Amino acid sequence: MSVPASDEVQSKVIALVAKSKSLDPASLGPATTFDELAIDSLDKINLSFEVEEVFAIQIPDNSLNSLRTIGDVIAGVQRLQHEKTTPQSS
Repeated sequence: MSVPASDEVQSKVIALVAKSKSLDPASLGPATTFDELAIDSLDKINLSFEVEEVFAIQIPDNSLNSLRTIGDVIAGVQRLQHEKTTPQSS
């Protein structure tokens, strides 16, 4: 399975955030903060479920509190995808 290119990850994450808040994706970017969008902890949980489904990854529950921007979500998705595709050495 191939890892989506970072542009693809970015556009999908932005689309998910835009859909969840009924916003135009063109008005959002990696630097957009969740405070600006009035995304609360419940919104983060719902968004994490959608991101997990779209990207077939598992987001650790304890990492949700550290998400402050759309860019944080993009970076997290990319990191989790990389870990998923990189064999673990023992």
